Amino acid sequence: MDLEALFKVMGRLVGAGAPGEDAAGPAFHELMKSLLRFDYIVVFAYRGQERPIDLYSTFTAEEHVVFVSMYQAGPYLLDPFYRAAQQPKPGVWRMRELAPDRFFSSEYFRSYYTQTGLAEEIGFFVALDNGITVVLSLMRREQSGVFSAAEFALLKKAEPVVAALVRHAWPDLGRRFDLAFAKRGRSGHKAAQPSTDRVWRDLNLTDREAAIVELVLQGHSSESIGLRLGISTGTVKVHRRNVYRKLGISSQTQLLSIYLKSLG
Repeated sequence: MDLEALFKVMGRLVGAGAPGEDAAGPAFHELMKSLLRFDYIVVFAYRGQERPIDLYSTFTAEEHVVFVSMYQAGPYLLDPFYRAAQQPKPGVWRMRELAPDRFFSSEYFRSYYTQTGLAEEIGFFVALDNGITVVLSLMRREQSGVFSAAEFALLKKAEPVVAALVRHAWPDLGRRFDLAFAKRGRSGHKAAQPSTDRVWRDLNLTDREAAIVELVLQGHSSESIGLRLGISTGTVKVHRRNVYRKLGISSQTQLLSIYLKSLG
């Protein structure tokens, strides 16, 4: 820990000169750098199923395509962090704490998440008004390894400062969501607001089938799905087979491809 850097950052976070919207991301970056080592930062705001807003990131242009642009195009709907933001679950969380039991063997993980090359991701979840949650993620590449227990404990202690920074710097994110939605709508973009309900309806799936395949894509096993929906594992498997037959597919890879294409 760099105490001198920490105190300098803390000095900028208090009083009339506290960072506003443009300076909040860099301030969070400097605060985290004073505490521990990491490779990337990204800050997203979530509201419902709307495309998340990229508030700040440290990626190169090439990395930005994978971590942000591709993510915003639809895969975020299967992200454990997005799911946790909807509940919401304020605090500091490791990705693996929030992920379903088969997430790391899911097609979403193999097809999208492995492209990030991450060993671990930890997020600060800050719930705001109007159903908005800001998630500030710290990431380490595979070469860097995971965050230690001591580092994770340190981040949990820093959570009140991070939450105060978010609430001060981004008080009106609802307006930004409204403007972004209106802009996409004016441009005729059919995915102005992706809707999983629309996807399943267009694919002619029943409500039960839709609920099951969405949980499959998120990384839940048949056993986990059965427990969540209050049905037997065997019934889950029957519904999965029926969905595959309806869609004319035979793998989760094909299911994910249809899902993402349907989202536009």
